[in-house]
Amino acid sequence: MDNIDPFENVLKQLDKVNKVLKLDEGLYEALKKPKRFLEVNVPVIMDNGNVKVFTGYRCQYNDARGPTKGGIRYHWNVSPSEVRALAAWMTWKCAVVDIPFGGAKGGIMCNPKEMSDREIERLSRGFIGAIYKFIGPELDIPAPDVYTNPKIMGWMMDEFSKIRQHYSPGVITGKPLSIGGSLGRGDATAKGAWFAIREYIKYLNWDIKKTTSVVQGYGNAGSYIAQFLYDQGSKIIAVSDSQGGIYNEAGLDPYKVCAHKEKTGSVSNFPESKNISNEELLTLKCDILCPSALENQITAKNADKIKAKMVAELANGPVTPEADEILIKKGVYSLPDFLCNAGGVTVSYFEWVQNLMNYYWPSEEVYEKLDKKMTKAFWDVINAKEKYKIDMRTASYVVAIGRVVDAMKARGFGY
Repeated sequence: MDNIDPFENVLKQLDKVNKVLKLDEGLYEALKKPKRFLEVNVPVIMDNGNVKVFTGYRCQYNDARGPTKGGIRYHWNVSPSEVRALAAWMTWKCAVVDIPFGGAKGGIMCNPKEMSDREIERLSRGFIGAIYKFIGPELDIPAPDVYTNPKIMGWMMDEFSKIRQHYSPGVITGKPLSIGGSLGRGDATAKGAWFAIREYIKYLNWDIKKTTSVVQGYGNAGSYIAQFLYDQGSKIIAVSDSQGGIYNEAGLDPYKVCAHKEKTGSVSNFPESKNISNEELLTLKCDILCPSALENQITAKNADKIKAKMVAELANGPVTPEADEILIKKGVYSLPDFLCNAGGVTVSYFEWVQNLMNYYWPSEEVYEKLDKKMTKAFWDVINAKEKYKIDMRTASYVVAIGRVVDAMKARGFGY
């Protein structure tokens, strides 16, 4: 929405946490800078025979707790600042759910909506060719993100395997099941978010069946969280995608909305609903608001208009620090992004473990392990919130950054 530098948000959040943890100055400086940032240019022969050069990035932010982990997005607005910010958030996200990874992120400036499958495959393979020396099962493990998917991950894994001359499924997660993907990965982000929302509802003594929910974004995370909330008895009153939103005070059936979107390409014009803008959707009166699209959706400009009782952030960075302060003063319950949406990376971790063992778990086992991880992470954050008398986001950072700092100290970093 606004032209906000995402990495500036990371630094503001770090500063707030440092006031609680009072970190050693050297460690604090180390946390403010990525360990490694790659920029590559990938020439691709397009279907018309012309060569187009695409710029791609990979940021490996911090590897104190293990190999770095994070998605690769294909988007026309990918920027170095965004990639750095997302890599930092991945570092905290892996730490808050206590999985043995550091944080990374990647992106390529392109518009995949205007490219053929063959062009996207050539771009994907070319990108791996440019960064293969810096990734691997023990170094950095990419995954899908905005406008990338299991098919693209399969091409990337195959390209890495060809270069290394041996089958390497553990280099990448979010792959198709036939080549080492994990059961339960498709809906993992939303499933993990549901487990966190469920625990928050217990903490607040709410009844899920008496709640109303609004979901912004109707891709993988948004469509699944709408279904999970609906299945548990919450009334879904509005959803949106990049084309616009729909509203029905009496409630929407998210499964029927999914079928409508598959048929028409958008949730807009869904029968028995009123079309609304994304801006209107964010300010609807509801119990649970789930921003599940891109960053910087709730800002200083619209935060005071938010009427939701809880904001559960399935997107990365949907609430700016300035907006955060406004929501805290309003008494809005926050489920911060890198806690709320950590289900995806947690099941990615499970996929990597299964790849290394070459032994695969049934979906029930995946969900059971995910439930345990998300539930423990939520209560770890609640305990920090109550111990330091701080807000949920700062508490999430205190837990996560505390773990990263402990690893840095144990390894002798910063001294």
